[in-house]
Amino acid sequence: MSKKRDIPVFGHPLIETHCHLDYLEGAALEHALQAAQAANIERIITIAVSPDNQDKVMQLAQQHEQVWGTQGVHPHDADAYTDAVEVLIRANARHEKIRAIGEIGLDYYYDHSDRAQQRAAFERQLQVAIDLDMPIVVHTRDADADTQAILRNFSGRMRRRGVIHSFTSGRELAEYCLGEGFHLGFNGISTFNKADNVREIIALTPPEQILFETDAPYLTPVPYRGQKNEPKYLPFIAEQVARVKQVPVEELLPQVWKNSMELFFQQ
Repeated sequence: MSKKRDIPVFGHPLIETHCHLDYLEGAALEHALQAAQAANIERIITIAVSPDNQDKVMQLAQQHEQVWGTQGVHPHDADAYTDAVEVLIRANARHEKIRAIGEIGLDYYYDHSDRAQQRAAFERQLQVAIDLDMPIVVHTRDADADTQAILRNFSGRMRRRGVIHSFTSGRELAEYCLGEGFHLGFNGISTFNKADNVREIIALTPPEQILFETDAPYLTPVPYRGQKNEPKYLPFIAEQVARVKQVPVEELLPQVWKNSMELFFQQ
């Protein structure tokens, strides 16, 4: 069995804008953070998804200097979104290590929650982001029309906008979001053989609106697909995006780092 190519280490640092560190514990977490640092990943944003992991995400952000977090409820758990959950999100989001409201949005592929409840939870959390002047991290799957319709009702009041993460939607939604000033997040899917649709969106996305992410522990990029994903694999995604954009990766890195800093780490 041939040895997989080592993880490239670039001269310019990277920012991991979307992963789920709370799925790792103890030694596995420490190893993942050390491996990310060795790959010159300067900052990591770990993402909240359910009512019961808001506090865990905030604790991780507080405990580790290179880790920041978000607060929000994923559409899979929209039926568990309550007034009490919103109070918690609003309170935690005021902490300096919490940088966005997310992961919020719509998922009509799995339909783990009723679609009307998904839309209601999405809209309520968009209002939270507006009230707190924070960017959003949006999940959308098989819900392009409703995602666009809901964003249209809120984006004009969102100074910070946000990112449509793990972008796999169609060209129409991409062009709408880019026109509204949102960023698009690209991950290991961009390296998959059958993901020409994602690469087409990368090609049309201005470098000023691209973010890198892994969505670890999911969606491990080639050549490590099949193994558990970690932030340390982010350089493979950077390479692939640069390849699609037909620019040297070291030329693209400073721009994407700037995008991440301006979106998440400046007031």
